[in-house]
Amino acid sequence: MSGAASDTPPPLKVGLVAGEASGDTLGAALIAALRARVPRLECVGIAGPKMRAAGCRAWESAEALAVMGLFDVVRELPRLSRLKREVRERFLGDPPDVFIGIDAPEFNLRLAAELKAAGIPTVQYVSPQVWAWRQRRVASMHRAVDLVLCLLPFEARFYADRGVEAVFVGHPLADAIALAPDRAQARAALGLDPAAPLIALLPGSRRGEVARLAGDFAATVRWLAARRPELRFVAPLTSSATRELFAAALASGAPGVAVRLLEGDAQRALSAANVALVASGTATLEAALCKRPMVVVYRLGALTAALLKHLKLVKSPFFAQPNLLAERRVVGEYFQEQIVPAKIGAELLMWLDDGAARERLEQEFTRLHATLRRDASGRAADAVLELLARRAARNDAAGEPRARPAGAPR
Repeated sequence: MSGAASDTPPPLKVGLVAGEASGDTLGAALIAALRARVPRLECVGIAGPKMRAAGCRAWESAEALAVMGLFDVVRELPRLSRLKREVRERFLGDPPDVFIGIDAPEFNLRLAAELKAAGIPTVQYVSPQVWAWRQRRVASMHRAVDLVLCLLPFEARFYADRGVEAVFVGHPLADAIALAPDRAQARAALGLDPAAPLIALLPGSRRGEVARLAGDFAATVRWLAARRPELRFVAPLTSSATRELFAAALASGAPGVAVRLLEGDAQRALSAANVALVASGTATLEAALCKRPMVVVYRLGALTAALLKHLKLVKSPFFAQPNLLAERRVVGEYFQEQIVPAKIGAELLMWLDDGAARERLEQEFTRLHATLRRDASGRAADAVLELLARRAARNDAAGEPRARPAGAPR
């Protein structure tokens, strides 16, 4: 009995740092996929509620990394630096077999570089948008990570051309959302009129993002309601704080217009809607996977936007994910001063009225959905374990001690 116990390999220890709600969702699914392959699994780090429920021991909440925009990062830099130092010391004091940074690249890549220098294998899950702006960061990624797990296919191609090891794993949202969402079922579940033309409003997930866009959304709602009184509106918000912000903006900017406010339920709201007005980000992909025409808007703080424009840091021709995936403009996208309610409202009405255009777009979105539907969490887990197996094999060949316990299959 004692001999058998001594032959049992120690658990695979995974260090994780996830940024905000989307990273928490990705991290929870990755933990589940890793545990399905390596039952003896120990996960520690910065995690949200879903990751904690999946078994991750959290030192800090994922919300601690929810910072958006260059100047927001600068303002929060002292706090983030202290947090990174604390997390680094904990990981170095009790090294994980692998470190996986999930999104939050400004924090995770700096941390990963220090951990990799100490001999810990490092992975970045969700590519930073190096293909869009500040492409010089690719050089620093060589030093920071052993592997990038990409959610979008063009990202892996971008890294391959620059000598960074990367794997396209697909997108978990594509796995989770049905190929043919049921609008009638979604409306029934939300108690919405089954026949009324419905516009979904998604002004963002972060408080600062909603604060910057809420006025634009309200003005567009007012413009639309004045021309099409039969329109109905639904707005899924990510928290009570963002809901209060958005409700105040609607009361001021679109008085008398009824908007159904939800806390969460974005996928159901998008499935129920005919068209959507969406803040740039993951929600644009969600809308595409729900096969809904959309208009995408993006507003940064004035100083951040001016700096990006002045330094010509943005390299990508698009920022909306459906356009990036299609590699052409399939939906309207508007940035900063381009966000004009009349222009946005007119484009939303075009999608409502032009059945042939809607059908073409839905076919394009179905094609993109199939491309991204690849069991992302499973592929990500396999890629991490393969990285560890290759490292163990190299160490064996060189006659060196293994960099990690034999917790993962070789």
